[in-house]
Amino acid sequence: MASEIETLRRWIAESDNIVFFGGAGVSTESGIPDFRSVDGLYNQKWAYPPETILSHSFFERDPAEFYRFYREKLVVHGAKPNPAHLRLAQMEREGKLRAILTQNIDGLHQAAGSREVLELHGSTLRCYCARCGKRYPPEYINEGTGVPRCGCGGIVRPDVVLYEEPLDQDILQKSVKYIRQADMLIIGGTSLAVYPAAGLINYYRGHKLVLVNRGATPRDAEADLIVRGNIGEVFSQV
Repeated sequence: MASEIETLRRWIAESDNIVFFGGAGVSTESGIPDFRSVDGLYNQKWAYPPETILSHSFFERDPAEFYRFYREKLVVHGAKPNPAHLRLAQMEREGKLRAILTQNIDGLHQAAGSREVLELHGSTLRCYCARCGKRYPPEYINEGTGVPRCGCGGIVRPDVVLYEEPLDQDILQKSVKYIRQADMLIIGGTSLAVYPAAGLINYYRGHKLVLVNRGATPRDAEADLIVRGNIGEVFSQV
């Protein structure tokens, strides 16, 4: 892996228009479980599959069970940025990294100091009334029990994209623009299995497509460089 990391280090030094696209693996080293690994959320037993509980129709049908799962599995207290988050923030300060596109909903990139973070799937650190749109602090739904209600009677929900819901079109368009203009695209900690987010890499036109991941992905054959390993360990060396 040493030669791959050396190549990655050199490419970063040569580039000044880098875009990073990351998934759950970026945050696992901060103690936040992913969805598809052996110990991920998808392999833990509940009355319903997580894909069902985290869907729009289930939220509408059984909000009490949705919030029981949401508070126990998606709200993580005390998580801190790891070396990957911190190095990416440093790369932005150095004028090399233009944007972070993340599938994560934990806010750790911003906690590390990154400014241009496009949250493809939203954030657990924001919430609003599904009926009137009134904004509430995250503690309003992330703590306590039961179904949080607005003064208007509507359910206060997290500002996250549930299954069956579309991604924010403004964020998607901005993401496409960043990727098209990038001279280097680093993809890390994602299985590239969740669409439409994973399809964003189709817009990259450069010749420095880097995949940093512990396991293989469906897009490995397209990569110009593959680095196998934990992303925090890799980024602590570049």
